[in-house]
Amino acid sequence: MIELSTPSFICFSGPNQIAAGSLAEVALAAWHFTHANPAASTLTFDRKTGKVVDLNLSGASRDIADRYEPKIVAPAKRGRPKLGVVAREITLLPRHWEWLAQQPGGSSVALRRLVDAARKTRTAEDQSRESIAAAYSFMSAIAGDFAFFEEASRALFAHEFAKLKKITTNWPKDIRNELMLYVQQLAEM
Repeated sequence: MIELSTPSFICFSGPNQIAAGSLAEVALAAWHFTHANPAASTLTFDRKTGKVVDLNLSGASRDIADRYEPKIVAPAKRGRPKLGVVAREITLLPRHWEWLAQQPGGSSVALRRLVDAARKTRTAEDQSRESIAAAYSFMSAIAGDFAFFEEASRALFAHEFAKLKKITTNWPKDIRNELMLYVQQLAEM
């Protein structure tokens, strides 16, 4: 199953998986691969979204590590910026402003509580929609010109996972295995 709580990436060269793991690990593996195979190209995906990640593989291996290693952030000073507070304008109807003004803690606190509650109560339908979008994004980027791609897409969106598995039987093993990780996640919802 694709673990979405930690960033996870996967890199392919053609139909073959080169690496999977953190962005730094995958970028370094892609750098080594492209230096050993100058004519080859790579395609890296964010497993959470299924979208292609554009890696800058220029420079030496140390440059890649520096570029993609998570940065250690110095402890923030006291105050609201520590929380990452960002001021933006919102537009509400007068009845919404009246309701917000009556809430304990004021408008900002009430809005933050509402957003947090909505984020926690994501429905299975929302999660399923996001997972299908990620699977389709991955599938269309790497397998869009494969035989039976359209049928596979229809099966994915119809939640016909057994049919999808059958349709993709002759696709390259690494690509099919990655697609099946998304399908497994969808089936468990």
